Amino acid sequence: MKLKALFLAATLAAGALSLPAHAADTRLIRFGYGLNQDSNQGRAVQVFADEVAKLSGGKMKVRAIGAAALGSDIQMQQALIGGAQEMMVGSTATLVGITPEMALWDTPFLFNSGAEADQVLDGKTGQQIMDKLGDKGLVGLVYWENGFRNLTNSKKPVQSAEDFKGLKLRVMQNNVFLDTFQRLGANAVPLPFSELFTALETKTVDGQENPYNTILSSKFYEVQKYLSVTNHVYSPWIVTASKKWWDGLSADERGILMQAAKVSRDFERKDTRAEADKALAQLKADGMQVNTVSADQVQQMRGTIAPVNEQIKQAVGPELWQAVQDQLKEIRAKS
Repeated sequence: MKLKALFLAATLAAGALSLPAHAADTRLIRFGYGLNQDSNQGRAVQVFADEVAKLSGGKMKVRAIGAAALGSDIQMQQALIGGAQEMMVGSTATLVGITPEMALWDTPFLFNSGAEADQVLDGKTGQQIMDKLGDKGLVGLVYWENGFRNLTNSKKPVQSAEDFKGLKLRVMQNNVFLDTFQRLGANAVPLPFSELFTALETKTVDGQENPYNTILSSKFYEVQKYLSVTNHVYSPWIVTASKKWWDGLSADERGILMQAAKVSRDFERKDTRAEADKALAQLKADGMQVNTVSADQVQQMRGTIAPVNEQIKQAVGPELWQAVQDQLKEIRAKS
C-alpha cells in the first residue's frame, strides 16, 4: 500500500514537471476586434500583442480574436463592462450611448486632416473624453485611426445632396449618423458591422459608409459598384479595457499595456494612412466607379446638416465643444 502511494506521488510530480513552467503565471488577455486578421486593424492588434509579450517577458499573452467572433462592438463593450472580456478595439461612435461626449468625434467635417485629428485626440480634450469611460466600467487607452469615411452604394454615383434621396444606407448604431443621413434624404438603417456584408449582398440595404481600408478589407467591392469620396467624417477607433479587470492589474502590468498601446497606435496610424491610397487604387482596379464630390456640394451638405452640429454641441456640452473649436483654430493658424 505504501509502495502504491509512493508511486502515485511520483507520477503526479512528474506530470506537474511536464507542464510549461510559465503556464500558471501567464496572464491571458482576450482582445476582440471587428475586422479581418489581414486588415489594418488586425495588423495593429498583432503589434500590440507582440509588444505586450516582449515587455512582459512572456508573462502577459494577448489572444487576438478578430472578424467579430466575440460579437459586435456594442456586444464586446458590454462584455468588457461585465468583466467577461478583457480588451477590444472598436468605433468611438458606438460608445455614445455609454458616454455622450464621444459624440464629438462624430461631428461631420470636424477635421481637415489626420494630422489635425492626432493633435486633438492625443491632447487634453481627447484624454478628457476618454477618462469619462471610467465611470461606465471601461478604461480608454489610446485612439487609433479608422480614417475619413466615404460612401458606397449599388445604385448610382452620389455627386450632390440630392443623390442621397431614395438610398437605403446602413449606418452605425449611433444617433448622430442616423440624423446626418436622414437630413441628407437617405433612408438610414442601423446595423451591426458584422451583418453588413450580407445586408449589402442581399440588397437589404443599398449602401454604406466607411474608410477605404475597411471597404477593401471587407470586400465590399464585390457587392457595391459606386464609391463617392465625401470625407464626411473622420472616424477614430479606441482601444479599451474592462475596468473590473484593469483594477485587478498591478501598476507594472498597466504600464506595459499602456506602453504597448502607444506603440500600436503609432504603427496603426502610419499603416492606415499608407494603405489608404493603395486601397483606393485597388478598389478602382476591382471595378468600383469612383467620383469625388465637389467642394461646393460638400459645403451645401454642411449647410443641410448644420442642425446636427448644434445637437452635438448640446450633447457634449458647450465648453467641450468650444475647447475643440479653439484648439483647431490654433492648429490651423500655425499650419
